[in-house]
Amino acid sequence: MGEFKVHRVRFFDYMPSAIQAMAFNRRSDRLAVVRADGALEIFNFADNYFQEKLIPGQDGRAVEAVCWVGQRLFSAGLNGEITEYDLENLRPKYTMEAYGGPIWTISSNSQGTLLAVGCEDGTVKMFEILEDRIQFQRNLDRQKGRIISLSWHPSGTMIAAGMIDMIRIFDADTGHATHRLLVERGVGASKSREVVVWSVAFLSDHTVVSGDSAGKVQMWDGLTGTLVRTHLVTKWDVLALAVSQDESSLIAGTSEGTVIQFQFISSTVGQQDKEWVRTRTFKNHSHDVRALAHTETAVVSGGMDTQLVVRPLLDKVEKNTQESALRKIAFPHRSLVCCAKKAGLLLFQFPDHLELWRLGESDGHGKPGDILPVKRKPEKLIQLKRKGEDHICCSALSPCGGWLAYATVSSVRLYRLQFNNNNISITKVSKLPKILHSAHQLCFSSDSSKLFASSSHSSVIVVALSQSECKYLHTLKPKTGSRQPVHLLLCSEDGKWLATANTGCEIHVYNLHKLKLHCTVPVYNSCPTAIAIHPTTSNLVTAHADQQIFEFSLVQKEYTEWSRKLQKQGLHPLWVERDTPVTHITFNPKNSSHIILHDMFMFCILDQSLPLPEAKTLFYNQMTLKSLPESERIKHNHAFKMCKNFQHLMCVSLLEDHSLVVVERPLLEVMSQLPAAVRQKKFAT
Repeated sequence: MGEFKVHRVRFFDYMPSAIQAMAFNRRSDRLAVVRADGALEIFNFADNYFQEKLIPGQDGRAVEAVCWVGQRLFSAGLNGEITEYDLENLRPKYTMEAYGGPIWTISSNSQGTLLAVGCEDGTVKMFEILEDRIQFQRNLDRQKGRIISLSWHPSGTMIAAGMIDMIRIFDADTGHATHRLLVERGVGASKSREVVVWSVAFLSDHTVVSGDSAGKVQMWDGLTGTLVRTHLVTKWDVLALAVSQDESSLIAGTSEGTVIQFQFISSTVGQQDKEWVRTRTFKNHSHDVRALAHTETAVVSGGMDTQLVVRPLLDKVEKNTQESALRKIAFPHRSLVCCAKKAGLLLFQFPDHLELWRLGESDGHGKPGDILPVKRKPEKLIQLKRKGEDHICCSALSPCGGWLAYATVSSVRLYRLQFNNNNISITKVSKLPKILHSAHQLCFSSDSSKLFASSSHSSVIVVALSQSECKYLHTLKPKTGSRQPVHLLLCSEDGKWLATANTGCEIHVYNLHKLKLHCTVPVYNSCPTAIAIHPTTSNLVTAHADQQIFEFSLVQKEYTEWSRKLQKQGLHPLWVERDTPVTHITFNPKNSSHIILHDMFMFCILDQSLPLPEAKTLFYNQMTLKSLPESERIKHNHAFKMCKNFQHLMCVSLLEDHSLVVVERPLLEVMSQLPAAVRQKKFAT
């Protein structure tokens, strides 16, 4: 495997934002997740739960609810605006003021023709969904309290609205309220205590299900307006509800971090009459569960503890398979760390600022496992606050450490860094080419002479950098006419090749000497999660969301012999079953057959000179292999050298002096910064 001096970095204080709302699109198998800072994430459940798109937040955009209409996505929030998103250019398409004060909820009818929002002023406002925008249609009867939750009847003729102390049912055609359902405070509650109906669900048999702040899940008859059944599930709040497509299962999320499942079944054997019966309780969160989605096979939940949890329902999936495994998505599926390997600098990206750090130095050498004494401590050189309201979507640091760039959805900013002894100066480049107004990804060439910025329709803008000016050179465009955004951008060490990957699973490679498209890699049906170009062989190595690895020769324009052999034999089951994607690939200059890659829980040196592991081979990590006798170790020797000494990896990179930089963000440190959870009675306390 080889020995490396490792810089173990734990000073990247990245803090994920709480999950505020989510919506699942059953047609496309996409989950939209909205965070407390206004950021929107799209997960592809058909592609191993990969986070394929991210639209950064904005100051003041407090999103409370999100809703799919076909392939279009809408959100609404406490700023009183409805936003439609441009999922190709990763930005808000437009915002519309609803003129009803803060908006608490948004919902569309099953026909996809009308959008309803619940407002602070007591109105339910209806908007007609047109081809390229929405248009106000009417207000339903105004109520005295705020509208907190909404749910359409599947027929589109009625709509239920959760309020304080009551639920209203409206006729969607006339706009008049037809029923008022009074929600009781609960036994022993004071008369002054209000009951907030946080969530409602309107089923096709006209049952209205509500979840409220008194800890109750209630079933109502929507035709007569009478209470059918009450389930007291918690002392705290029931914050979210979600129903399966066939309406046979219902889930409720609480402030205690539990998700409770109800099923529409016969309560006794042989009985014909069905009713809603509480069946399962899942405890996968430490804090409030604010958002839920019910897919065909799983319960998806998220909340204050920032983690997205996918809990498969074991009666819907085959047991002891990859599909039956619990998934917890804690960190982004992309890199927030940039390493200047020639200068020994690290750039950390936060939504509202960037941090530039100089790595520490150590004296002497030691044997594997030793902790070396630090001669010079790591030092924060710069904290750069972003300008404007839009959050940072991407950033880059040149390999020499002399240039720094970041982009938001509305601007790109470039800075020149200069080091004099222990002093550092930063100068903003004031005149950028007008074409460089936004970027999805940024990347510098290895000699720091060019800046590449991915733009709309998978195009890449090439800008030449010099001490005196910043000059536009060319725009590289793929021939496929793809409209999907580029999420991976990489320049080769020799400065000849530029590779891009977009969320349409396309990988394009450009020749930078000729400034034109060199080739398009055959499209594989899983999204690329990391790409790299070998410095000596010019082979492109790609890792995908389904954990497959490919090697493509840019000279021959075909898959290499090693790649064909790997696909023919297949990857080891334990490699394929990993639940976090590879987010970075690099190469070992000392050994051209070594590929270094990492995901959240391990980094691996893939040795192309060794045989591939058979499916029945024990897939040992390096620490386990060390404990084996020499004869056993040779027998188990194979290409995949795994190291799990470091956890929750944000970045693994190789510096010019052949030392490794490992950036960790332990999940326990994230959890320790969360606000206190609700107090729960524990046994024997």
